[in-house]
Amino acid sequence: MPASSYESAANYSGTRAFREMRTILLVEDDPLRALVRKSMLEKRFPDVKRVADAAEALCLIEQRVFSENLGLVISGHHAHGLSGPAFVAELHARLPEVPVLVLGSAAESAGDYASEGVRFLSRPVATEAIVAAAGEMVLKDARRTP
Repeated sequence: MPASSYESAANYSGTRAFREMRTILLVEDDPLRALVRKSMLEKRFPDVKRVADAAEALCLIEQRVFSENLGLVISGHHAHGLSGPAFVAELHARLPEVPVLVLGSAAESAGDYASEGVRFLSRPVATEAIVAAAGEMVLKDARRTP
């Protein structure tokens, strides 16, 4: 991501959209990677929740209080069970309005996630680029929402 995009997203942190930010759900199976990403995200976003896999994420979004405040899902999981594209499809079947940022594996491509409200970043991806992309997606969603 160009530096200007990162700087632009970083500057949004003082805007109304960010102050009224909804929950970001980070789905990441690697504990160390999850710790680093969650820490970086929390510097810009006030409410970040981490789960280890797709099943846990889908269970969590069944809780009405949680799903009503969900603003973005960042999916970096690549563990056994539900594949990334299947997870995103199931998530959008339940919550079609929630944008998803996919941190793809080497075996995946953006074409695997060709649906509305999904952005694909191929790994390896810098944590700063994840934060910037999340900021752009949240801002775009805030502009769409009345």
